[in-house]
Amino acid sequence: MTITRRGFLQAAAAVSLNARLLRADSPNERIRVGVVGTGVRGKYLIGNLPSSVTVGAICDCAALRISSVMEPKGEFSNVLAQFSQSDAAKCATFQDYRRLLDQAKSKDKLDAVIIATPDHHHALAAILALQAGLDVYLEKPLTVTIGEGRLLADAVKRTGRVLQVGSQQRTMELHRFACEFIRNGGLGRISKVELPNYPGPLSMPSLDAEPAFGGVDFDLFCGPAPLRPHHRNLWMKEDFKVGDLLWRGWDLFRDYSGHLMTNWGAHSVDMVQLALGKDDTGPIEVRAIEPASVAELWPHWKSKTQVPVNQSGDASDNRRFWPVTMKYADGIQLHFSPWDLTSAGSLKSGPDVIVFHGEKGRLKMRRGYVETDPPGLLSGGPDAATIDKWKGNGHVARPHLENWLDAIRNRTPLNAPVEVGHRTVTICHLANIVRELDRPLRWDPVREQFVNDTAANDSLNRPRRNGFELPA
Repeated sequence: MTITRRGFLQAAAAVSLNARLLRADSPNERIRVGVVGTGVRGKYLIGNLPSSVTVGAICDCAALRISSVMEPKGEFSNVLAQFSQSDAAKCATFQDYRRLLDQAKSKDKLDAVIIATPDHHHALAAILALQAGLDVYLEKPLTVTIGEGRLLADAVKRTGRVLQVGSQQRTMELHRFACEFIRNGGLGRISKVELPNYPGPLSMPSLDAEPAFGGVDFDLFCGPAPLRPHHRNLWMKEDFKVGDLLWRGWDLFRDYSGHLMTNWGAHSVDMVQLALGKDDTGPIEVRAIEPASVAELWPHWKSKTQVPVNQSGDASDNRRFWPVTMKYADGIQLHFSPWDLTSAGSLKSGPDVIVFHGEKGRLKMRRGYVETDPPGLLSGGPDAATIDKWKGNGHVARPHLENWLDAIRNRTPLNAPVEVGHRTVTICHLANIVRELDRPLRWDPVREQFVNDTAANDSLNRPRRNGFELPA
């Protein structure tokens, strides 16, 4: 990372944070938050909040999700024990986050909001929250399009509020240590980085209408996306199995998500951006590579995504498995490669592995684990107890939430500010776009436009349904 880039990011963070006006009279005053989206992730975020936070409102388009927070069962009885004992009795409930945010402007004001909705609602919910004077914790991936990300980053600057992206690896001490090691030249000059070849989203299916259940307002679920007949496969996530696949619902489909490329990919790309010191930029060339056989790539992901279609299906549903390569202006390459390539010799492989290739050796990183080749290349770093505090079922987020809460109270720097989240998910979107268009693309990370390609630039934004337009 150059001094100029570091200075730019630090200055930008300072301007954003110093501009915000604290609603609390004292750093010790309890912060009142609303939670929008109460599926699995939303529940865990509530459960990860420290006792200094009051959950004053929750919101979900499905009544069954709301009741599963107000009257938790199974594993969530323990996760939500603090909420049940302290906040549930006085917690307001909503189906429409626009109504929750309207109330945030009136009596019993909220200070902040946590947004854990499906991806296609992120931009609107976050911008409305910022305009209501709230600070925001927004789950990754930041947005469902590149254009939304720029509008959201601009809204943070304009309102002076705090927005933390839920990329919690930015707060994990081991990952910060390893990324700093790489950024400061520990591997020498980096030539390329290999990442898992995350599948992109499916095209929207044609499904017969089913009677709505669970108190879902399906019009609200569709939100800015086209209104479709109700079907549980479109909105229910991780509630039932289809064959070997724990059904991922909205996360599978293009209208609502970038699928695993923007979901898991947002974590991996985020570490690459941090390690390379490129939080204010992105690649300039993007290319998808047709593999010898898509069928050979799918089994790696069979527990997370659907099988490739046959020749009569939508060709883009097979291209979503294609490997992708990118190149930064300084020549460093990103390879979204199948697992047999990401194994990188003696370095073990896995579903979330990143391998950095440098002059002095290689470094493999996955959540909570770092390995180098040669083995003694990296020494020191956080102790075992510090690393272990992040272990569990994959939903540990309290230190990342506490970093956000510190910024709200004390104007301290965020570990994952909005510009970081925007630049990270932009790379994920570029991978999905180049697969869909099936041709090499050139990207201008300064103007945030494709170079001399009108059709590609049309993919930066999507039409939005009436009533769900993004505010100016």
